[in-house]
Amino acid sequence: MQLRIATFTVHKRFALTISRGTTAQTTNVWVEVEHDGIRGWGEASPFSIGEQPQTTEAIARSLQTIAPLLKALSPLERQRIDRLLTDNRILSGARAALDIALHDWAGKHANLPLWQLWGLDRDRIVPTSVTIGINPPEVAQQRVWDWLGRGTVALPFQGIQALKVKLGSPEGMAADQAMFQAVRSAAPQITQISVDANGGWSLTEALRMADWLAEQGVTYIEQPLAKGQEGDLPELYRHSPLPIFVDESCFTSYDILPLADRVHGINIKLMKSGGLTEATRMIHTARACGLKVMFGCYSDSSLLNTALAHLSPLADYLDLDSHLNLVDDPFIGASFQHGRVIPNNFPGLGISKV
Repeated sequence: MQLRIATFTVHKRFALTISRGTTAQTTNVWVEVEHDGIRGWGEASPFSIGEQPQTTEAIARSLQTIAPLLKALSPLERQRIDRLLTDNRILSGARAALDIALHDWAGKHANLPLWQLWGLDRDRIVPTSVTIGINPPEVAQQRVWDWLGRGTVALPFQGIQALKVKLGSPEGMAADQAMFQAVRSAAPQITQISVDANGGWSLTEALRMADWLAEQGVTYIEQPLAKGQEGDLPELYRHSPLPIFVDESCFTSYDILPLADRVHGINIKLMKSGGLTEATRMIHTARACGLKVMFGCYSDSSLLNTALAHLSPLADYLDLDSHLNLVDDPFIGASFQHGRVIPNNFPGLGISKV
């Protein structure tokens, strides 16, 4: 099979600020696998957690390393391909792009959409949240109104049912509380609101915020403590009135068992896991440990979020909104229907170019 690699830049309608910084645009990697006249597409977006950020350049180099080794193989030889990726220490972002492209190829080869190939039920897909980044209260309130169609920016999305609020402000808990209250007052009809601190709180702050957020009707808290502070999670788990999910602390299925006694759920992202294959393994591992599952995203286009949408019937919560915030998404895939991201009936991922 032949592997082609290209890059493209996407720009956010609203720059997203979290506890670790602000992102307004990213350059992603587009991968195409071709074999027997069928082309499968995949994507990787750069991300940074801890000491080893996966940049666009690093992901592209990783893919270029493996490309010559794939020429003698068919997309159906997945076990051999996986061994090559492991032996060559291919980055998880690069691995994800290739894995998604191979799934797209397989769906097209079978002439079935992935959700149908896996025997899943699209009616079980829950609404996705839309994300409100860290901002002054009045700006956060305006963002909510924009998403709900009552602001100065006309957004073509109807039926939004869930919000995710980014907290962990460097300005402290008072700033977090003021912003959350502004968001809450701007959307009294939204009953599902989750909070993501992106590791921005200390244990003491997390304990206090968990009590306060429970009084505000929050659904769950995501990554309250920084990666590396997993040893503090048991105390938070014992005292928090809200479910605790981890994101940055959980990359693959190998991370789940050590966390199973101190969290209520995990956030699966394709860039961390290395693709749909490992994401599926993570789902089953989490279920076996009695944990809830959510899906998340980085600065992903419709291609990546559509890929996860095919697995979405297996998730409890979804945060697949990054493509909705792009002004120049180069792909068309899953549709937004009544607050849900729904994959279509076309073979494979069902992705086309704009």
